[in-house]
Amino acid sequence: MTDGFLVPGPAAAGPLAASVARVTELAGKLGLSHREVFDLHQLSEASGVPAEVVGALLDGRPAGEPDLQARFLQRFDLLRRTRLKPNGRRYTQQEIADGAGMSRQQAGALINGDRRPTMEHCDAIQRFFKVHAGFLTAEDADALNGALQRTEQRLLQDYAGDGDPLERLLQDHGVRGIAWRAAQLPTDKHRDKVTEWLDMLLESVKPVEPADSSKQTER
Repeated sequence: MTDGFLVPGPAAAGPLAASVARVTELAGKLGLSHREVFDLHQLSEASGVPAEVVGALLDGRPAGEPDLQARFLQRFDLLRRTRLKPNGRRYTQQEIADGAGMSRQQAGALINGDRRPTMEHCDAIQRFFKVHAGFLTAEDADALNGALQRTEQRLLQDYAGDGDPLERLLQDHGVRGIAWRAAQLPTDKHRDKVTEWLDMLLESVKPVEPADSSKQTER
């Protein structure tokens, strides 16, 4: 087998529990049932995590596939089963290979587990199937947490309605939630981007100050 990337360290349980709590709170405000927002099969399809592992993680039980290669094969198989062509059929190995810019032999070796994936392989496959970065490789708890955060974003949009989403987020979801998310970013560069975005947004919503009439008179 060819060399791929290193296996990442174990995922923390805290962020997942926090996301579950926030989604549960939002669902309650929107009058949605627990089953609607925590549907195991929908979360499995969104995250790539097997449904039984999703259930265990939501229950707070340790679960997940620690081996990166096995996890990649699980997620790749799920993509092939759930992301279908417009006619409802699976993409063939040749179609995946063409779309991901690799040979049919390479695609077949990855699908069958005969070749260890590289980051380039994963990025190309994820782009072909139009899923987010890290779909094929993230630890199960992290992958599920990402799916829940995307659920949270959709619920926030629904809750905001026609109002200002940022204002509603600050008022009803708590400033601490924004700060906590920023703290989870891996580098200062990422956090600086968040700060820059917030500065731009705040600048765009500042009220326009009326012109100083006295200065206008002097002119």
